[in-house]
Amino acid sequence: MTTWSLTGGRVVTPDGVVDGAVVIDGEHIARIGVAEGEILDVTGRLVLPGFIDLHVHGGGGATFDDGAASIATGLATHRANGTTRSLVSLVTAPAAQMLGTIGVAAEFAAGHPGVLGLHLEGPFLSVDRRGVHDPASLLMPDPALLQRFLQAGAGQVAVVTLAPELPGGLDLVRQLVAAGVHAAVGHSDAGYDVARQAFAAGADLVTHAFNGMRPLHHRDPSIIGAAMDAGVVLEAINDGVHLHPATVRLLRSIAPGRVALITDAMGATCSADGMYKLGAFDVRVAGGEARLVSDGTIAGSTLTMAVAVQRAVQQVGLSLVEAANAASLVPATLLGVDDRFGSVRPGRAADLVITDAELNVQAVLQDGAWVDDRRP
Repeated sequence: MTTWSLTGGRVVTPDGVVDGAVVIDGEHIARIGVAEGEILDVTGRLVLPGFIDLHVHGGGGATFDDGAASIATGLATHRANGTTRSLVSLVTAPAAQMLGTIGVAAEFAAGHPGVLGLHLEGPFLSVDRRGVHDPASLLMPDPALLQRFLQAGAGQVAVVTLAPELPGGLDLVRQLVAAGVHAAVGHSDAGYDVARQAFAAGADLVTHAFNGMRPLHHRDPSIIGAAMDAGVVLEAINDGVHLHPATVRLLRSIAPGRVALITDAMGATCSADGMYKLGAFDVRVAGGEARLVSDGTIAGSTLTMAVAVQRAVQQVGLSLVEAANAASLVPATLLGVDDRFGSVRPGRAADLVITDAELNVQAVLQDGAWVDDRRP
């Protein structure tokens, strides 16, 4: 294997920002310390771990629900912006259509090392908190149908978002946990007590915290309060549209080390403003903000993980370590792959994001290889 080193940069590790060469041996990080082999000087730059996006629907004009070519386009778009691993998220659709879409996405995921699994956002969601999920395709919890989804996923389904307050919802949580799949509470009108029951049953993730759920209230702290007490991970769309910076600070305060930055990005990400489709709906993107044509509901984001991290430091006030962990280590730990991904540590994959001092991406490494022709 070829050994080479990044030298002169400030290296963001889970424990601090350190000086030292990042020595890369083939596809992995060998150590942080004395340089070895060919040297690439990155003085004045930051070296961060590759980002891991738990919740992304597309990018570059492509939507993941539209098949393998669209998945490849969307992943390449986000990879250029520092996302080296992700889940492929699929929106609610008629059950037969979802089965086909899951099968296609699962086959793609099985052959693509950048995909850590699938995220099914629906169809067992609250009609009152549906966001842009088609109400005609939402269903009551159905164990047999869920099992068919999991079978179509051929072991690739990693997360399923559901509303636990629906009849049979808690049973679906238990079914997912028994199958080794993460149950996420989201698009839900659950109050505190039901949410606590869901987390006690094994749900361990909140889908885009504060969005698509009953608001936090001082007499019913709802899903957010239950997640705080249960110690689960909370996703945050840090684009300044879905969440105010102070709300992200609140999440950091009530769930230190348990906030996962996500994009919830739709096809317009890194593409032009204009008209798009998200599931069954027409979406207008103006100024990078995506909303339903019909009623103005926020329709996903046009965020990249790089911008989410940049905003976390510059607008929210997180440290570099906190922001990097929220974009990398927290999701890796949730998915049980933190021994391979999510941090700049020896033995981990050489998934690295090189940025300038202002966190603008300069170059990206995945498995020790540059993802495009950019070099720092």
